[in-house]
Amino acid sequence: MIAAFAVIAAHSASAAESEQLKTDLAATARAAEAQLHQSFANLQFEDFGPAPVTGPLFQASAGGRILYYAPQSDHLMFATIYDRNGVNLTALAQDASARRKLGSLDPTQALTIGPPGAPTVIEFTDPDCPYCRALDRFWAAKAAEGKPVRRQIYFVSGIHPQAASKAEHILCSKDQAAAFRATYAGEAPKPVLACKDGAAHVAKNAEAVKAMGISGTPTVILDGRVISGFQQAEIEAWLDEKQAPKKPPS
Repeated sequence: MIAAFAVIAAHSASAAESEQLKTDLAATARAAEAQLHQSFANLQFEDFGPAPVTGPLFQASAGGRILYYAPQSDHLMFATIYDRNGVNLTALAQDASARRKLGSLDPTQALTIGPPGAPTVIEFTDPDCPYCRALDRFWAAKAAEGKPVRRQIYFVSGIHPQAASKAEHILCSKDQAAAFRATYAGEAPKPVLACKDGAAHVAKNAEAVKAMGISGTPTVILDGRVISGFQQAEIEAWLDEKQAPKKPPS
């Protein structure tokens, strides 16, 4: 009888603790939702509730991207974190990571296109990437507008099967800039040129791509800021800023 009473008492205590936990969680959720609306008053939120992620959150980088890991619930998140002022903390972390790695890049291993003195763009590209070709057309249009850039180009050869041979063809050509433009315009090179120096150059580029953690194309680095994909508005804003006349010192 005593044992049965103890079991009933333990069950009652467990039920009471469970109810208290639900009450505490509901109170925490109400407080969190109120704080969310207060901190981000410019946004309209339609739903609010507990997330599957629990426990502490840690930041890591992989493939040139910032990731977040919650070990307690074993969740990996590809997310963007903003503070209450709208600052993109994920982008800042990604830029800081890229700046730390920039020292590993050897400019002599890049194909450089564009006039000296123009704003420098570090560009990771693939001859068979359609967005890379769109970016090339964008740079050509900007050059025609009198806004050229100097492109420091590294070839990413591990995504498309013919990327390495096309990159080698460009690097083995007498006029590399012309071969680059033709290849990125979609022309099939005939014949496909190959040479020892070109192959070595492509291999060195592959090492640079790995060291930088680049996993997608195009990727451009503008004054240490990493932009993944052909983000035309961001790139154009940077170019306009670089081309703006400098104000004389007061």
